[in-house]
Amino acid sequence: MAGENAAGPGGDERDGGDDGDRDGPDPRVRPGRTADADRIRELQSHLRQPSPDLLEYGLAVGAARVTVADGRVVGYLLPVDAPNRPGVHLAELVVAPGFRREGRASGLLRAAIADADGPVTLQAHPDNDAALALYDSLGFEVVERRPDAYADGDALVLRQG
Repeated sequence: MAGENAAGPGGDERDGGDDGDRDGPDPRVRPGRTADADRIRELQSHLRQPSPDLLEYGLAVGAARVTVADGRVVGYLLPVDAPNRPGVHLAELVVAPGFRREGRASGLLRAAIADADGPVTLQAHPDNDAALALYDSLGFEVVERRPDAYADGDALVLRQG
C-alpha cells in the first residue's frame, strides 16, 4: 500500500525521479515525532484510500518516518510489521506535491528497506507510473494483482527482498 496508501492503501507519492543515488541514509529522513502528528495527518489527505486508524496506531508506536524541508515535514512513510512473519509492509507513503521528484520518497523507502528484517511489501495502483518506476528502481517486483482493491480499480502488490 505504498503506492496507494503507503503510498499503501491509496497513496500517491509520485516521487518519480530521484536526485541521484545516495551512498548513505538520506539526511532529510528521520523518525516521526509526536509533534509531527498534525502535519502527517494533513499529508494523509493525498492518499487514494487513507487509513486514519492505522496512522494513529503507527504514530502511537513510533513507526512513522518523515522527510523534512526547512524543518517542516513534507512527506512520510508508515511501515507496519507483521507479527507472524518477518519483514514489513509499507502501508502509507506520501510526499507533498511541491516536494515530489526530489528523491524524498526514495529516501523514505531506502530507510524502510534498511530497517526491515525481511522482505518489504507495498501496494500500488497500476496506473501510478511514477510510483511503479520508483519501486522498480529499488528492486521491487510485482507479485500479485488484487482486483478491485481500490474504489477506482485494482492494486498491485510489490515485494523487495
